[in-house]
Amino acid sequence: MPFSPFTLAGLQLPNRLVMAPMTRSRAYVDGIPSSLTALYYAQRASAGLIITEGVQPSPAGKGYMDTPGLHTDDQVAGWREVTDAVHAAGGRIFAQIMHSGRIGHPDNTGALPLGPSAVRPAGQIFTPSGPQDYQTPLELTTAQVESTIQDFADAAARAVEAGFDGIELHGANGYLIQQFLSQNANLREDHFGGSPANRIRFAVETARAVADRIGTSKVGIRLSPGNGVADLVEDDMHEVYPALVSDLAALDLAYLHLVTSSSEELNQEIRALWPNTLIVNDPSIGDPAERATRSLERGADLVSLGQSFLANPDLPLRLRLGAELNQADFGSAFGGDHRGYTDYPMLTLHSV
Repeated sequence: MPFSPFTLAGLQLPNRLVMAPMTRSRAYVDGIPSSLTALYYAQRASAGLIITEGVQPSPAGKGYMDTPGLHTDDQVAGWREVTDAVHAAGGRIFAQIMHSGRIGHPDNTGALPLGPSAVRPAGQIFTPSGPQDYQTPLELTTAQVESTIQDFADAAARAVEAGFDGIELHGANGYLIQQFLSQNANLREDHFGGSPANRIRFAVETARAVADRIGTSKVGIRLSPGNGVADLVEDDMHEVYPALVSDLAALDLAYLHLVTSSSEELNQEIRALWPNTLIVNDPSIGDPAERATRSLERGADLVSLGQSFLANPDLPLRLRLGAELNQADFGSAFGGDHRGYTDYPMLTLHSV
């Protein structure tokens, strides 16, 4: 079942295995992906779909060191090398557009981070001088919220210019879109805060603006209800996420990428509410082939896998053959050179 073809909003996928977005922190020069990045993604072109690491839509959207952007011409040119390499290898690739919001540090970006409200999250972030506590973000003005929505749309248009097959809005893992959804990160008193209907507004308006710019068939969104990452609280996720998914469904986006919550009831409600392609990322521990099959049996159309693709460029072949999997080296996951990036071995005719 994971190896059957699938049509995603008109895009033909050879299998149902999606490479999940994973930060790799190797855009060392002005947020421009390198030729090594092109090789990294091209090696994994046998995935049904590749979703890139998070790409910031503006300088203000950057949170971490050495992460790539989609807001300059040079960055577009760098990503064009990546998409050309992936397409030449027979692959399909979406760019994940990620604004980190309050997750950041001036030592990484030169400025205080921006968030829905001036609420400092608990925790630390890695900087050039080592781990440091998160800072209290500056609260986005209403006008800045509106301009940030346009930043997402502009970045989406640049992604298409760079040759991507589409984009994914990062509405998960504690970053800006999810911060607006959260009870403790969003204390706003304008129409982007307060009630669940107001807190979902930023996500919906961003998705609408991006879809209007590049077309609904090229837009997906990732959500992770109640995952608590980056000090977010979502005690009302059973109210917020069905309302959000219902409004997003009306936009006819290409897909919803769901990181499953601890509530199977909510997972199934979201599945019932979502009319288009559902990509499921199940963070439970276990054999990736078994996890993929289980998710598909429970209603997913596609399944995303992270560290399995990180360490196994030819993951679909390995899973199909039941071959041994390489294990990820997390010591080289962020930053560095080709080691732990493009040097994971692939199966050869001899090894098969």
